[in-house]
Amino acid sequence: MVSVKDVARAAGVSLGTVSNVLNRPDRVSETTRIRVEHAMVQLGFVRNEAARHLRAGRSKTIAFVVLDATNPFFSDVAQGAEEGAARRDYVLFLCNSDNREEREHQYLVRLQEQRVAGILVTPFDADDPFLQRLTARGIPVVVVDRTPSTPDVCAVAVDNQLGGRLAAEHLLDLGHESIAFVGGPHSIGQVHERWLGARAALVAAGLDEDRVMRLDTEAPSVAGGRHAGERLAGLSAARRPTAAFCANDLLALGLLQQCVALGIRVPDDLAIVGYDDIEFASAAAVPLTSIRQPRRELGLTAARLLLDEAENPQHRHEHVMFTPELVARASTRRSAGA
Repeated sequence: MVSVKDVARAAGVSLGTVSNVLNRPDRVSETTRIRVEHAMVQLGFVRNEAARHLRAGRSKTIAFVVLDATNPFFSDVAQGAEEGAARRDYVLFLCNSDNREEREHQYLVRLQEQRVAGILVTPFDADDPFLQRLTARGIPVVVVDRTPSTPDVCAVAVDNQLGGRLAAEHLLDLGHESIAFVGGPHSIGQVHERWLGARAALVAAGLDEDRVMRLDTEAPSVAGGRHAGERLAGLSAARRPTAAFCANDLLALGLLQQCVALGIRVPDDLAIVGYDDIEFASAAAVPLTSIRQPRRELGLTAARLLLDEAENPQHRHEHVMFTPELVARASTRRSAGA
């Protein structure tokens, strides 16, 4: 690789002059600066930012470890975080844990080794001791889309239990009394919290326990939604729920797809509510009712908190909670006789 010494030799200047051109160009005459920059272009010189930041004791790189990079929800949150990082002249790396805790831990170890300035993470477990060890070592961490029980780390999230309650109340208001919850695994905090919110609304409405069906899925994915659709289609008309609340939009889209394939009419035979309100929700063959989360704002706020902790000795940890909202579309409607 071309070194600073190579540039200095080609430009006929000292190493200090090349360093000034790179870091303090105002200290170099325009003629000299142009000559040095021309040498850099001719030689194909690329500065080693990582080494420079390590020497300075700080990095301009942060990372975001997400649960599922294929889920547009996380892509949207990451775009917000990237925008927030760019505003402060930082670069964001995206890491996908693929809903696997061991892979999440592997990334967190590697990111420590790379000396990133801070880590955004949507963890498998918001109270994972692994995260606590990171913060104890002085590594800035912000938990995204989860709320840890400890106040010793920043977090940004949306009220998942409220979102689950809004979804269930919407279906109840439409007259549905036989409702399914589609989602899993429940070891994922967001899935479980949305189920708790929905169950609370159903119990408050006096629904019998046997009128609430829980269809657990191996993953909160389109494939998981399709499989849930197959299971629903296998039930007799008397046993089949009239509505389903899915833990995210990918599940809802898979369920909708399978319903269409199997001749189950949406919403006439089955009303469907999703969660996240990703772009594809409104563009579905039957536009999905969904619980909207402020995805970009989540990312922007997370990046702001992380970089404040990285740069501000007076930083104070915050837990920021956003409020979800219901967006009603064609996949739900008032049932006959309601």
